[in-house]
Amino acid sequence: MSGRGRLALCAFAATLMAAASMLPLVEPAGWFVQAVFLLAVQSGAGVLMRRAPVPRAVAVAGQVLVTLVVVTVVFARAQAVGGLLPGPEAVQRLAQLLASGAQDVGRYAAPAPVTDGIRLMLIGGVLLVGLAVDALAVTFRSAAPAGLPLLALYSVAAGLSGGGAGWLWFLLAAGGYLMLLLAEGRDRLSAWGRVFSGAAGRPADGPAVGAALSSGRPTAPVRTGRRIGTLALGVALVVPAALPALDGGLLFGPGGGGSGKGGGGTISAVNPLVSLQDDLNQPENREVITYRTNAESSPAFYLRILALDQFTGGEWRPSTRRLQDVPKQLPDPAGLSPDVAVTEIRTNFSASRSYRQTYLPLPYPATEVRIDGRWRYEPAGRTLVGDRKQTTGGEQYQVTSLEVEPTAGQLAAAGPAPAALLREYTRVPGSLPAEVAALAKQKTRGAANDYERAVKLQDYFASTGDFTYDTSVNSGTGPTAISRFLKDKKGFCVHFSFTMAAMARTLGIPARVAVGFAPGTVQPDGSVSVGLRDAHAWPELYFEGVGWTRFEPTPTRGDTPAYTRPDVAPGDAEAPPRPEQGASAVPSAAPSTSDDCPAQLRKQGECGQTAAPGAAAPTDSGTPTGTVVGLVLLGAVLLALPLLPSLWRLRARRRRLGTGARRPAPGGPGAPDAEPGPGGEPGLRAPSAATGGTLAAWQEVTDSAWDHGIEPDESLTPRKAAVRMELLGRLGPEARDAVHRLAGAVEQTLYAPHPPAATGLAQDVAAVRSGLRASVGRRARIRAVVAPRSAVRVVWAASDRWTVATGRWRARWERVRWTGWPRRPSRQEG
Repeated sequence: MSGRGRLALCAFAATLMAAASMLPLVEPAGWFVQAVFLLAVQSGAGVLMRRAPVPRAVAVAGQVLVTLVVVTVVFARAQAVGGLLPGPEAVQRLAQLLASGAQDVGRYAAPAPVTDGIRLMLIGGVLLVGLAVDALAVTFRSAAPAGLPLLALYSVAAGLSGGGAGWLWFLLAAGGYLMLLLAEGRDRLSAWGRVFSGAAGRPADGPAVGAALSSGRPTAPVRTGRRIGTLALGVALVVPAALPALDGGLLFGPGGGGSGKGGGGTISAVNPLVSLQDDLNQPENREVITYRTNAESSPAFYLRILALDQFTGGEWRPSTRRLQDVPKQLPDPAGLSPDVAVTEIRTNFSASRSYRQTYLPLPYPATEVRIDGRWRYEPAGRTLVGDRKQTTGGEQYQVTSLEVEPTAGQLAAAGPAPAALLREYTRVPGSLPAEVAALAKQKTRGAANDYERAVKLQDYFASTGDFTYDTSVNSGTGPTAISRFLKDKKGFCVHFSFTMAAMARTLGIPARVAVGFAPGTVQPDGSVSVGLRDAHAWPELYFEGVGWTRFEPTPTRGDTPAYTRPDVAPGDAEAPPRPEQGASAVPSAAPSTSDDCPAQLRKQGECGQTAAPGAAAPTDSGTPTGTVVGLVLLGAVLLALPLLPSLWRLRARRRRLGTGARRPAPGGPGAPDAEPGPGGEPGLRAPSAATGGTLAAWQEVTDSAWDHGIEPDESLTPRKAAVRMELLGRLGPEARDAVHRLAGAVEQTLYAPHPPAATGLAQDVAAVRSGLRASVGRRARIRAVVAPRSAVRVVWAASDRWTVATGRWRARWERVRWTGWPRRPSRQEG
């Protein structure tokens, strides 16, 4: 292998070694295999271009063109010109994938699922870096600057993974760069006819060099290079350790920190609301969590992910707090008095595998959480945070929580909050506009206590203030966004909750914002389904004796707490019945009878079930789920194989009759575009977009006749082919007229200078097909549908493509075999 070939191979390997650092970002890792193949194609194109006597810039341009083609074939083949070349539609498709990938990056925590958009971003990034490395190190023979794109690739991976790239990936990336430098140095030295080695120096090298080499000591340039390399390696290892980690999601997503045991680690300050607006605007309400609970009166409740307690003026965000191991029994909620009525609730949760969130959704306040995996506990927010890439994807867990039921009187009589809590949770930035505090005082005028002020604020946003719920409004959270929201009176849960919390703080009421899910949808089987559109944010205000209390200022979302309604308060005789505390402590696998069983559950035979369903598991696990799914898929494939010809035929018919007017149909046996006109006269028109509908309809009639036993004859004109169909198919008057109209329309399309617009093509095709079916027996009709003869066109097309491809490669190989590859003259050759 030549020196340039070795250098190209090293550039290819160095790019892959740096790209491996992106493996922790997503799963599964199948995208990496595809990236390796496409990068090999790109590098191979560079090798071939450099062998040709072309300028270096042209060689790089050729690689760019090959890269665009392969990316288009992989990601936008349906929109490409000829299924290969990138056209306007293909570029638009790639842009849509990139935009979708950017949204997915902000939505998922690492490791994220490999969506089409994320896959394009990953593979495209690797190809861009590979192109830059190959161009710099091989084409322009300058390997040192090639380290910059390699460093950028590793830095992106390390930053997005929050340190998850690890030492192994850094060593791989650094080793690839050093290998590239050594390959270039060897190539440069070999061009001068001498390679450094440990042999004794020659007299011509001078006494100093000879003595250094003979003694085994490195020369000054080698010592300097080692020192520079050692210094760079040390800086690369020390500087990242000194910088703060980028914890959390794949990009600005919620994340948790901490590792190990013993209460170490912190939870970083991140913005968890990047994807909330996107979730609310999803076209499909994709399910993320399902659960069953023993709460009879309100089976659907709020699920809390985390609390945002810092208002910086630019955003609300969670504080950086210490994490600890998850205790078996969570501490009592802060500020909750024994005088306040509570009901214990038990719930079984099941998270979707596609929902990967670092924070665990929980009802508030949870008192016990049973879950497997690496989870840590943050006491101030009473949240569980995944540790070392632990996410909610596919998790099943059980939670015991309290339903706190304060009365309006208890909230109104709440005493002052502790000084430290009051100081922390009433802090507002100096940049908050003065009109926010003024409006808060105006809307709460006449209130006798903090509880009444809080209710007045909630009613102002939810009902009396004429606010409109609108998810299309910009989701900014800073002072400017609050002022604009109060002026325009349009926004969604982020605006309502953030603004009410900020106004409550100006009134001296401790406040924070909770992020999670509003009550989901109760299913017929009694379970509750929570989807992406249930994503929500709401304010929590602190009242001594009750603790952190939920309010709902967002109109048309969630439900208003009973303790804020003027006519109904928990504890009254009219309040709906609640389950007794501890009544469902012992789960039961079978339902039992009960006098107060709801009618819906009695119909389903589940009366008297007081424990969360699913708590007891059968002793026999049965056939593994994977085996069942595999057998089902295998059976589906075996059943679908005999139907493939029929499905292809149905698809071809719909394409010809539904979209044939927009694209020309390919010619086939019996079709007029496959033969010259009578006598070879000029005027035979090539199919165009305007005439494709007529030709597609004729192609469909020809194949329909073939399916019913009338083989096409390529030697016939459309008019004669129509007569042949009429005779062999014994067509009735309606079908006979239809086939002749189609034949005439085809001749007009091909030969007339200005063919008239054909109408009723689909109706004529349907009439001919009906006539063909009526002329054959039942067995022939079934065969025409189940095993159509015209489906053999698929085999013919594949065979033709294979013949063309093998013929091209055979011709190229013969040319190379006899003439050899064209070689670019080296510098020494002139």
